[in-house]
Parts: sequence; structure tokens; C-alpha cells
Amino acid sequence: MTAEAVPRKETPTQRVERIKREKASWSILDDIRRYAREGFDSIPDDDLAVRFRAWGLYTQGDGGGVRGGAVPYFMMRIRTPNGILTSRMIRTVADLAERYARGTVDITNRQNFQLHWLRIEDVPTVWDALSEVGWTSQGACGDNTRTVTGCPLAGVDGEELIDASPQALAVDRHLNGNPEYGNLPRKFKITVTGCAHWCTYPEINDVAFTAIRRGDEVGFSLRVGGGLSTRPHMGVRLDAFVRPDEVVGVAEGVVGIFRDSDELRVNRQKARMKFLFLTHGWTGERFQRELEERLGYRLAPAMPEVPPDAAERDHVGLNAQRTPGRYYAGFSVAVGRISPERLRWLADLADEFGDGTMRTTVAQNVTVLGIPEARLSAFRRVVGKAAEGGTWAPAGDSGRGSLRDALGDSPFQRGTVACTGSEFCKLAVVETKRFSLDLIPELERRLPNFREHLSLHVAGCPNACGQHWIADIGLQGARVELDGEEVDGFDVFVGGRVGQGATFARRIGARVPAPKAADAFERLVRAFVGDRADGEPFGAWAARAGDGHVRALLLGHD
Repeated sequence: MTAEAVPRKETPTQRVERIKREKASWSILDDIRRYAREGFDSIPDDDLAVRFRAWGLYTQGDGGGVRGGAVPYFMMRIRTPNGILTSRMIRTVADLAERYARGTVDITNRQNFQLHWLRIEDVPTVWDALSEVGWTSQGACGDNTRTVTGCPLAGVDGEELIDASPQALAVDRHLNGNPEYGNLPRKFKITVTGCAHWCTYPEINDVAFTAIRRGDEVGFSLRVGGGLSTRPHMGVRLDAFVRPDEVVGVAEGVVGIFRDSDELRVNRQKARMKFLFLTHGWTGERFQRELEERLGYRLAPAMPEVPPDAAERDHVGLNAQRTPGRYYAGFSVAVGRISPERLRWLADLADEFGDGTMRTTVAQNVTVLGIPEARLSAFRRVVGKAAEGGTWAPAGDSGRGSLRDALGDSPFQRGTVACTGSEFCKLAVVETKRFSLDLIPELERRLPNFREHLSLHVAGCPNACGQHWIADIGLQGARVELDGEEVDGFDVFVGGRVGQGATFARRIGARVPAPKAADAFERLVRAFVGDRADGEPFGAWAARAGDGHVRALLLGHD
């Protein structure tokens, strides 16, 4: 008698792959509108947990940091390719945040906006309002090509090699919503930039195009396979010079390789394109052969390249544009948390003093473009008046993020980046936004004369959405014990950097409770200031001082 075969239990990865195969995620728009009429309980789990993401929708945490819990509200990410905006778009998101999102809106480190507390009943209304100003949430999350990032000063920066925004927007238009690329193994991140400072972090994107000269011609270097999370990997530079008219085709070819790599559909924890290099034995040469076979032609050989050595990549401050007599204002928005009131204020500035155009940045900031030189004094007066006690964040978020430092006066506000954290993210271990909004003014108070560049990136979990691997000081959320109680805390990493000498930060064995963070970082920064050589950046000093010394400073053992 033959024993009856026992069905093998479906793994989480197999379940997601089955759901995506059974019904395309981008096919459920009408279903979502029906769920809005019928209510949250009408949403099937397969749509809620998987397909909604392709429309920029996640269920969110409870707003109080209860780990792992979800409530019947949504986070919506609004796709903003190259960060290109108008004042009308900014007023729209401010109105939507105020009306449907409890006044909560964040700027992300991929130039998008995030709304929270959305009810399913309100999602179609939000979509319709976004559509009126040329905006969408489609493809902002999910297993597809995410928002294509680009330099916020594309077309206006006097130092850029080329205005790459036409290529960035063309790639975004071609891939987003394209059913051929609606079911990838995981998310896929693209950047196209002409910026001399590589402000969009091409080193950590799945595919990155960075402008480079070949005689009188400007094209792009090509990198593939960058990414962070638990296994960080710098993008591999291919032996390729990509002409501007080749960018869309090359990007599509790279995405096609990723889509067709079935070995990446076995385990979602190892499904990003970087794992072709990390665990499946791919090399840059193999990748380029596969890419050129798909393209049907050989790419021109790469040009010699010198990565930028600029410490600041954020375009903060009041600076000249390429056009004589025109300036841009790069506003430092503390960890991207901004109130509807301040969004409208920025839109008013753009209309009154600029040309009505604005850009978001991967540093979670906003720029206002096209300010005439003759209006600079009046612009400074208006900003200065608003800065008197004014803040970026709503009162419910401690009212932090000083407008006094809006144009980059505070290195702590300027250098701090934070992910969503456990306030709204169900994966996060700790809260990040309010922690950062409290830490910044405390460090400013304790270290009022500190003016050096210092990047401090805060991630709520090992997924590294806060990009702690590339910061001078990186914080990865952890639960720690303090006075017999479990509290939020952070594993500390130091010495990360991109550009010349790019390297990931190293974990130094110090776990700091959040309530003790200001004490720990004050000790560390004071030691850096007192011991550094002339012009020595933090990362070099930390390497010279040694991990043991840095760890002792953080833990108060020195």
C-alpha cells in the first residue's frame, strides 16, 4: 500500500511568487476602487499583502511603535521621478496630508513623498487629486522598478556634466506600468544623473548611470548590482560608455536580466540583483556579455573615471545656478518630516521668489529654483522671519527641525537621515523619526560650535532603508536593556562613505540605548574635534583612533 504524498508547505517566497503569477499586481486598480466602496474588510489577503504594494500602498503600524502590528490604515508613497515638482503639486500633497493623513507627510530618500493614516475609502479620492497634477503612486513600492532618481539640480547646476533629467524621466515612463516588468524578483532601484557630485548615491543602486566625458561628448558610466540591507554591495562598474540615446534600452536590458534570473525567486531575503554577484558567481564581464546579447550590439568601452570626493552631496544652501543672475535655495528638512503648513510655505516661496519649480532630494530635502539675484535680499528676510521659532515638523512630532537651520547652518540637521521607523513601519525594531528630531537640537545645544560635515543615518532595522552602511555614524535599530527595562537602542557603525575610497561602515560592537544617545555622541564628537588632524574627516579619524577607542567613547568607558 502506497502512502499518500503529503503536500509540501508553501514557503513565504513561493506564496508571493504564486500570488504575482495568478493575477498581475497592476491589474487590480478597479478592484481597489471597489474595496474603497465596500470597506477594509472586503480586501482579500493576497491583494492586501502583495498586490497593493505595486500601487504604492502598505498597511502601516499603529503610529505608536507597537512592533509587528498593523492597523487598517495605509501608507501611500507618491512616485516623484527625478524629484521634479511644481508649487501646485506641493500644495496638493499638503492639502491631502491635512485632509486624509492626519497632517503627517515625509520626504523619502528616493525623492518621493509618503502619506500615512489613509483609509481605503479615501484612496481613490487621493489618487484622483494626484492625477490632476500629473502624479501617481503606481510603482512606488512592490516588486517592480521603483522611482528613478536624479539630481535635483538637473538642468540648472553650473557644475553638472549634462542635464540627465530627460533620460531619467524617459526610463521612468518606459518601465513604470509596463506589464513586461511588473513582476520582478524584488524591488529594483535606478538612478540617472549628470551631477558632478553623484548626489543620488549611484554606488548603491541596482543600476546607475553617471555622466562622464569622452572628448567633446558626454555619456554615462554604467554600474549594476548595488544595494544595502543585510548584505551591502557596491555597484559593479561595467566596461561601458553609454550614449544618452542608449540609456532607456540599456536600463531595460538590465531590468530584463533581473526579471529572468529565476535563481533570485527562491528566497526573498536573497532576491535583489546584487545576489547574482554575492552568491551566484556572476562577474561584471558575465553581466556585460548577457546585457550586450540582449541589446544586440556591443557597448563602447568605458572612459577612465575619478569618483567625486565631495563630502556634501545634498545641494543645501543658497547657491548660483547655471543661468547668470539665478539662484536656487536648498532647504534642509530635518529627516524629511514636514508639516502641511511648511509645504505651503515652500510653495509660496517658489511662486513669489522663484519660477514655481521645486525638487526633492535623496537627502530628504527640498530645493526651490529660479530665484533672481535682485530678489535674494527679500528672500533671505522672509526665510529669516519664518525661522524665528519656526519648525519643519508638526507639533505632534515634538515640533522639531528648526527653520533657523533651514539653509544648512546645522551640520547635525543637515547630516541626519532617518527611515520611517516603528511609528509606521511594521518591520522596524525601533522608532527613528522622533528620536532623530529630538537628537538633532540636543547635539546642537551641547556642541554649538561644531561645523564639520558629519553624516548620521538612522535605520530602524537591518533592512537599512536609512542607509546606515554609508554614513560616518550609522545607527541600526535594536532592543536593549536599560535599568532593567527593554528600550529602543542602536547598534553603532562608523566609517562609511561613498565616492573616492568608498567603503561600508563597520559595526564596532557598541549598542547604545536611545535615551543615552546624546551623551554617547557628544563624547564621540568632542573626541573627534580634539584629536583630529588638520582637515581630517570623521571616517579617517575613526579609523586612526581604532574601533576599541570609539567603542569606549560611545559606552562611556574612556
